[in-house]
Amino acid sequence: MAVTTAETRLEERWRDILAVHARTMCEIDRALHPHGLGASDFEVLDILTAERPEQGEQCRVQNLVGRVHLSQSALSRLIGRLEKDGLVERSVCAEDRRGVWVALTPKGRTLHAEVLPLQRAVLRRMLAERED
Repeated sequence: MAVTTAETRLEERWRDILAVHARTMCEIDRALHPHGLGASDFEVLDILTAERPEQGEQCRVQNLVGRVHLSQSALSRLIGRLEKDGLVERSVCAEDRRGVWVALTPKGRTLHAEVLPLQRAVLRRMLAERED
């Protein structure tokens, strides 16, 4: 019989968190797929929806990098797809020509509102089983 150490318990807890994250992301993907979105797509729309109006309802792409679990290049490709689908629009930052702003379009805001209950239902279901 192996002795469970604090390190082993810590590692098991971390693996449990990763497993819940992976299962939850897959479930969100399934729920949103009929609407043409994946879990990461939704995360970007959700973050942009939460931006404060006094910030012009725009967000620098660089500020999204730390909030979405994607590399900067993967995030740029995702934003490109969302832009192609008419859900977001990008613009160059006038103060810093290297910076890029991204903002929701009305179509993006409408789609976000439509799928928000689906995503939140998945979160409630997947995270509730962890609380038991």
